[in-house]
Amino acid sequence: MKFFQLFVLMAAAVAVTPAMAAGDAEAGETKAAPCAACHGQGGNEPMPGYPKLAGQGEAYTVKQLQDFKSGARDNAIMKGQVANLSEQDMQDIAAYYAAQEVEVGQANPDLVEQGERLYRGGDMANGIAACSGCHGPAGQGVDAAEYPHLAGQTAKYVEDQLKAFRAAGRNDLGDNVIKRTNDPAAMMQATAAKMSDTQIKAVASYISGLSK
Repeated sequence: MKFFQLFVLMAAAVAVTPAMAAGDAEAGETKAAPCAACHGQGGNEPMPGYPKLAGQGEAYTVKQLQDFKSGARDNAIMKGQVANLSEQDMQDIAAYYAAQEVEVGQANPDLVEQGERLYRGGDMANGIAACSGCHGPAGQGVDAAEYPHLAGQTAKYVEDQLKAFRAAGRNDLGDNVIKRTNDPAAMMQATAAKMSDTQIKAVASYISGLSK
């Protein structure tokens, strides 16, 4: 039943996603030049803890930039970076990164079995949905629903984001703990809330070595 409800939420998200204006990847390359300082050339090889942007879906990237600007996603560095970006700037930057090929990392061999099991099948005994249900069997994402491309993403970044989603539903962690709440229908918050540190580390490592 839980997986049927998740499917309904996914279908609804696709249905209500507004049409996105076309971005210009060539213009986006110039506009994305300052992004390389943290996210690496072409969106690969970012600084530790920062995400790879190469290969990311346009709709997802635009939404994150909009959320940073509005404050729906809290990050002091990104809020400053997007402050002067227009909607067209965001579309162009997103188009540029979507056109780049992500460089896949190397998963920790000791974590692959557990990570793959969680990614592909979840943990039904504990109510943890499979990551592949929304992000695809190869981590390609569903851009029409603004579900991100995950394949090849850095393990550190995935781990940090899962912990931020998990922290969002707790009130006993203090104000210094990073929390993230800009996920559709709080689906990531609900999933991460049931995951242990070990599970988060394993699936994050697996994702880093996943190629579409």
